[in-house]
This record gives sequence, C-alpha cells and structure tokens, in this order.
Amino acid sequence: MVSLRNVQNTDLEQLLLIENEGFSKEEAATKEAFVERIQLIADTFIVAEKDGKILGYINGPIINQPYITDNLFKEIKENPKSRGYQSILGLAVSKNARNQGIAKILIEKMEELVEKNQREGITLTCKQELVSFYEKCGFVNHGLSESKHGGVSWYNLVKLRKGMN
Repeated sequence: MVSLRNVQNTDLEQLLLIENEGFSKEEAATKEAFVERIQLIADTFIVAEKDGKILGYINGPIINQPYITDNLFKEIKENPKSRGYQSILGLAVSKNARNQGIAKILIEKMEELVEKNQREGITLTCKQELVSFYEKCGFVNHGLSESKHGGVSWYNLVKLRKGMN
C-alpha cells in the first residue's frame, strides 16, 4: 500500500537519488534547492512511500502566474494560504517504482490541495515526450515554454481547478 505524506528533512538523501535518476545533471535540482524546498514549501512537497522507502515525490511553490519561469528553480518563497497557481517544479518516481501509477497518485494529491486551498489550478513544464502523459491527466498543452532550464525545450501544461473532478 502506497502512502502519501509531506516531506521531512530526513528524506533528503532518498529524494536526491530519485531526482538524479529522473533528470539529467543540468536539469536536476541541487541538494541546496531541495533543502530550501523542504524548509519553505513542505505543505506542497508530497512524498509517496511504501514500507518506509520513498517511491516518488511531487513539489512546487505557489506562484501568481499560469506559467513557470526559470527563476523559480533558483529561488522560492513560502506559500500563501490560498489563491495562486500550484506549480510543479519536480515530479519524479524511482526507477524501481515506475509504471505503477505513482505519478498519477501524486498529481491527484496536488489536485486535492488545489481544491482545498482554492488555487487557480496547476502549472508545470515538461519535455515533449511527457506531454501526452500530462494530457491524459487532464492538463492542456499551452505550447513551448520560455524556460531554458537545463538547456532543453519545455512545454507549458496547465490544469485549471474548474477542470478537476
């Protein structure tokens, strides 16, 4: 049985391993970025685990605009209590736990938080090969992002709260 919970400081090493499995060196969040996210946005940093082992995670701060900008990968602030867009800066699943629906479970948890806190919706950027996955989860492709994070092309995907059920 997979359980979901908010991130804890003791999760750092496992999170870094999963991050580096899922992203290139240029794209992956640094240890310092994870420490900052754990300290500032633990309320929107969700971990999926089974038998004490982390299978995956999803995280991101609340932002005021519908698209992610590269500065968010460098500096974030604490989340406001309501409104704004839930961004997803990171969604990764351990190689051993892929193709088991973990990513979908994590997205659904973020949707619950969006509803509970009356956010406008969820926004993320992804590479072209993941666009169809997010579209199946109800996200709308808004085209190529201005983001140049990690030196690759990203697409803006948005799911507004009114489209969540």
